[in-house]
Amino acid sequence: MTEYHIKGNNALFGELKLQGSKNASLPILAATLLTGSRSVIHNCPDLSDVRQSINILSSLGCECSFENNTAIIDSSNADGVMIDDELMTSMRSSIIYLGAILARNNRAVLSYPGGCELGPRPIDLHLSAIRRMGAEIDDTRGHIECSAGNGLTGCEIVLPIASVGATENIILAASLAKGRTIIRNAAKEPEIVDLASFLNSCGAEISGAGEVTVIIDGVKNLHGTEYSVQPDRIAAATYLCAAAATGGNIRVNDVVSSHLLPVLEYYSNAGCKMNICESSIELSAPKRLMPVGVIKTREYPGFPTDAQPLFLAMSSVSKGTSIFEENIFNSRYRYVDGLNKLGANISVHDSVAVVKGTDTLYGAKVEVTDLRGGAALIIGGLCAQGETVVCDSGHISRGYEKISENLNDLGAEITRY
Repeated sequence: MTEYHIKGNNALFGELKLQGSKNASLPILAATLLTGSRSVIHNCPDLSDVRQSINILSSLGCECSFENNTAIIDSSNADGVMIDDELMTSMRSSIIYLGAILARNNRAVLSYPGGCELGPRPIDLHLSAIRRMGAEIDDTRGHIECSAGNGLTGCEIVLPIASVGATENIILAASLAKGRTIIRNAAKEPEIVDLASFLNSCGAEISGAGEVTVIIDGVKNLHGTEYSVQPDRIAAATYLCAAAATGGNIRVNDVVSSHLLPVLEYYSNAGCKMNICESSIELSAPKRLMPVGVIKTREYPGFPTDAQPLFLAMSSVSKGTSIFEENIFNSRYRYVDGLNKLGANISVHDSVAVVKGTDTLYGAKVEVTDLRGGAALIIGGLCAQGETVVCDSGHISRGYEKISENLNDLGAEITRY
């Protein structure tokens, strides 16, 4: 159990270099399986999920190293088809190895994935797509056993919802499949674009990534490459929300500002002054925030569900009332009890949270329930008078590299035990 002891009520000031994207790194690491050779991936954040991904790759026969945010993966001899249950259940995104292993070895055996408990995140979209491509799947005995003796075959797949994970899995599986695969109603997140860019640099033929229709023309072989992962847009939003909530002024460097367009207007709504450049964002907050208004989470390019807890925590110390509507995960508000324990005034009714801003939060001991909820509790602790103890069983380290050190560099007082 990790504890973050926060002495609050300090405004954040200074500059921050942004980490690489967690949600882009994980599928790119899985994609190295398809190359059958050596790839060098720069700007990988040092996170527990990244290290677990490297453990998965090692278990499948890859030679791996990870140092100074650079992962070197040689998949020349990766003939493993089964992932250990403990590795699979350690993170939700482990399901993306289904498409990669099956495309590489025509067989895959996986257990069901784990991760943050945010509500049902069924993998039926992944399985039905793989079946459409010719795989036989048996998921009746507690594991997912897949086989494609003659390889996968491209086809047209219409996703009923724009699932990020399913889109990634199809892209991975289709890159080495026979013929053309067309994904309709594909997810459009920047992380999808990064995965396609990596694969194209390995010799894949993928077009339309980031748009509603993605086309993958399967190739016989891919090769290794050297690639740099894009910056983490949710980490950027986290630090900006922390600065806004504390009345600070910070600049986040090494960001792709266009990736944050869905959230930037809400900082302005709250009364923050923004200086937005292509690779940096500066935020200057008023002493007391205005309400953000109404935020409804949607698939990209809508407001991201991962940013919802961050803006809700920020809004808990605003002057007025803000309303949040969560349309992606039905258990996303589990962290709200922790903010209310700090003195926030938040009521939840089904998918809607009503946040009545309060003058002051007060330090208390709170429990982390999920990754982004943990970041929200840290933001609450930064605003609170006295000491806040954020107790975490490992969620925060799944998505944030050196969060306490980074915040301390900006003027916070956090001790990690």
